[in-house]
Amino acid sequence: MPKIKTHSGAKKRFKLSKNGKVIRSHANKSHILTKKSRKRKRTLRQTVVADKTNTAQIKRLIPYK
Repeated sequence: MPKIKTHSGAKKRFKLSKNGKVIRSHANKSHILTKKSRKRKRTLRQTVVADKTNTAQIKRLIPYK
């Protein structure tokens, strides 16, 4: 069997935790930061577990992570 190719965009955006949960970062943190509050920008810095409806698809995109 040949190797499965990893999706280049997905490998930059997602990581797997030790328990197999998909970890992602928040959106809206790249530009137009002047109008966003300090508290909002601080919470956007943190990572979060991806929704369970998307985990099967994401794990298919990053098979060797």
